[in-house]
Amino acid sequence: MAPAELPPDGLDGLDPSFSRLVRVPEAGASVSRDWHLLDNADRLVELGVTPVGTILCVHGNPTWSYLWRRLVDAATTAAANGGAAWRVIAVDQLDMGFSERTGTLRPLARRVADLGSLTDTLGLDGPVITLGHDWGGVVSLGWALDHPDLLAGVLLLNTAVHQPENRPIPAPLRLALRPALLGRSTVSTPAFLETTLALAHPPLPAAVKDGYRAPYRGSDRRAGIGGFVADIPLDGHQSRAELDRIADGVTTLRVPALLLWGPRDPIFSDRYLDDLIDRMPHADVHRFEGAGHLLAEDVDYASAILTWLDDTIPADETLPSAPIDEPVRDPLWHYLDVLRDSSDAAVIDMVPSNGAAPRVVSWRLLSRRVRQLASGLQHAGVRKGDQVSLLIPPSADLVAVLYACLRIGAIVVVADAGLGLTGLTRAVRGACPDHVIGAAPGLAAARVLGWPGQKISTVGFPTPVRRALGVSHTLAELITRGADERMPSPPSPEDTAAILFTSGSTGPAKGVVYTHAQLSAVRDALSAQYGVGVGTGLVAGFAPFALLGPALGARSVTPDMDVTSPKTLTASAVAAAVAAVDATVVFLSPAAVANVVATAGALTADDHRALAGVEQFLSAGAPVSEPLLSAIAALMPGATAHTPYGMTEGLLMTDITLDGIREAAAAPATETGAGGVCVGTPAGPSRVRISPLDAAGAATGEPTEDAIVTGEILVSAPHVEDHYDRLWLTHRASRRVGIPGERWHRTGDVGHLDRAGRLWVEGRMPHILTTPDGVVTPVGPEQRIESVDTVSRAAVVGVGPAGVQQVVAVVETRPAARRVGLAGPELAADIRAVAGVPVAAVLVVPHLPTDIRHNSKINRSALAGWASGILAGGRRTAP
Repeated sequence: MAPAELPPDGLDGLDPSFSRLVRVPEAGASVSRDWHLLDNADRLVELGVTPVGTILCVHGNPTWSYLWRRLVDAATTAAANGGAAWRVIAVDQLDMGFSERTGTLRPLARRVADLGSLTDTLGLDGPVITLGHDWGGVVSLGWALDHPDLLAGVLLLNTAVHQPENRPIPAPLRLALRPALLGRSTVSTPAFLETTLALAHPPLPAAVKDGYRAPYRGSDRRAGIGGFVADIPLDGHQSRAELDRIADGVTTLRVPALLLWGPRDPIFSDRYLDDLIDRMPHADVHRFEGAGHLLAEDVDYASAILTWLDDTIPADETLPSAPIDEPVRDPLWHYLDVLRDSSDAAVIDMVPSNGAAPRVVSWRLLSRRVRQLASGLQHAGVRKGDQVSLLIPPSADLVAVLYACLRIGAIVVVADAGLGLTGLTRAVRGACPDHVIGAAPGLAAARVLGWPGQKISTVGFPTPVRRALGVSHTLAELITRGADERMPSPPSPEDTAAILFTSGSTGPAKGVVYTHAQLSAVRDALSAQYGVGVGTGLVAGFAPFALLGPALGARSVTPDMDVTSPKTLTASAVAAAVAAVDATVVFLSPAAVANVVATAGALTADDHRALAGVEQFLSAGAPVSEPLLSAIAALMPGATAHTPYGMTEGLLMTDITLDGIREAAAAPATETGAGGVCVGTPAGPSRVRISPLDAAGAATGEPTEDAIVTGEILVSAPHVEDHYDRLWLTHRASRRVGIPGERWHRTGDVGHLDRAGRLWVEGRMPHILTTPDGVVTPVGPEQRIESVDTVSRAAVVGVGPAGVQQVVAVVETRPAARRVGLAGPELAADIRAVAGVPVAAVLVVPHLPTDIRHNSKINRSALAGWASGILAGGRRTAP
């Protein structure tokens, strides 16, 4: 036993003026206990402001109120600057931090009661927002359930309220719970504390570690750490009933909630986040990729919380957004019903799994298979709202499974195989699917890498292999079980239909959420813009468009290609696909176009005849140069070549033809502005505005349609995505437009409108350079540099501090350089002569690093870091 005390002065980041001791009568006992807590109430009084509410912060094990020091500071600073004044109370639980060492066991129910006694003593009134981390999350939720009249919201960092009976507790806790280790690892030595402090990303500074260690310097101060671990409520444990009460009670909470999560947590993994979302489906969620258990140290969580509070609390004073009037659209499976008796081709597999000749699937067969699979999936436990990850190569199987899932209201999760295993793992774990349907490679990866969800295979396996892969069902089994073709009520237009992952070309891939209505709007936009409909033959060298074929009523085919490497697609494979469906529309990803042109010499006379029948050619997702577009257009002489502008968040925003590109290129600069890639005018119902840049390169200006104004590109259309999956902050930033009653998306691209209303893309917002001469967008200088005969491709990056960055050009040359180095004097002079901006240095590389999906997008932020190292004398490694 030991009395409570104030922390010593000098702990890193901790303002001692916030510390106070409070004596609290213990519920059901004749003793009082002294608590240490951080409390900014007195500071708010000094500022002359009245709190709008209280944030009640509860730490976990083995931390203390020091965990919340940044929030106390940030909330107080916000109040001093005229923002909402939140009182922040961060407690040290009894036997923890600098609160009293009681010498008694304090199981979960008592800790919840302890917190209630404290708030009673403080005379706390509403509104109260609870905030908890680790075991503090459970304790804070227990308090929330016991004080519904005070509760206004719930905030949680990595925590859990339920341990599935069929899943072991996390390995570090299993180890700590071993009788031989429990006391030694948690009390006798600081091993448990030190292990926890090692979970920060990046590692904690020594001074911060010392701050966490301060109250636990001796074994006599660490009994509470051991007590918390011993209180982990396994089956039959005295705290299990209280944990179950809290877990069940959370499902009844209707107050606003925010879950902030670090996925690199060996204790509270994403499966615990998924459980919390199931219990609080209304909660806002943000996963901080790269962060872990000590989220409060890994990221700026305090700003996230205060931003959310500004947006959300009090909810009853926030006017609802005006509803967006949308037309009633046919569901995505409309043509599967309309053409269910048609023997015409719907989908063609150029390389079916049996290795035979191309497989033709009629509308009749496809419609029946979708109904059978829909029924079979229900028998297998797939329900409306379940997330289903599809790891199936482009094929008739993928089409049938996708539409079956959509029909029953399951949410399809689609991540591009081009993300690679690391990217796919991040995407799948982030989405935390309930079911995974895949071919052998996908299922093997799911097993080895621990991807969640019930496993369903596209093919049968021998029993040992099936068991090893964890396969519960095969598609053939589902078809048999679904012979009754039992259909549930269809999902509503507002229900979530899909989570489509971005390419990850400029950062971790993001899950983009679409409702049924929004996907139907994508289909309608494509149909209206390009005339794709019943009877159209569609070659889709990009999986999302292949999947939309049946929704458009088109007969569709994906060329024979490696979907993990689109740049391997050949001209002969495109011609074969065109011939197979008598295609009039061809869509290829930018990554494929260059190789199709490069392999055109292998085309036969029959291939040329097939390609001559194409009427529309499209390539989107990244810029395609005029020479390259001209070259592929020459292979399809009867086609109008288009290069639409869009993104995963909005697949068709603007459109331009090859002739339009040439017309824009010929226009004077006074009409078009200073450089960029012209992507045309808004397509159909789409609208475009620009948020002007300020001197620091931030898009802070009011949205405008004025010409020759550079800024962030904003887009609006019925087919713009609904939100980002589990990325609340990212979604909020993308919607920060300020046009009431309208749904706009901040693209993250920078550009301008010209005097003819055409949009020009000048790069990405994170790649803007802020130089002593002003803001520089990269694409214009890159285009001018690429006009040098010996330069094949260029990237312009900024090196140095913001505001005084120096322009560095990184180039591929003709012929290609063998190694990284500084450009020779002649090449450097040629580049400086045309760049249009002062160029401090020119680096030559054999190859610029690009993403897989587009084979053209360069992460200039990463390249800038690499260039800084090279110019500082570092090893001349490839970027």
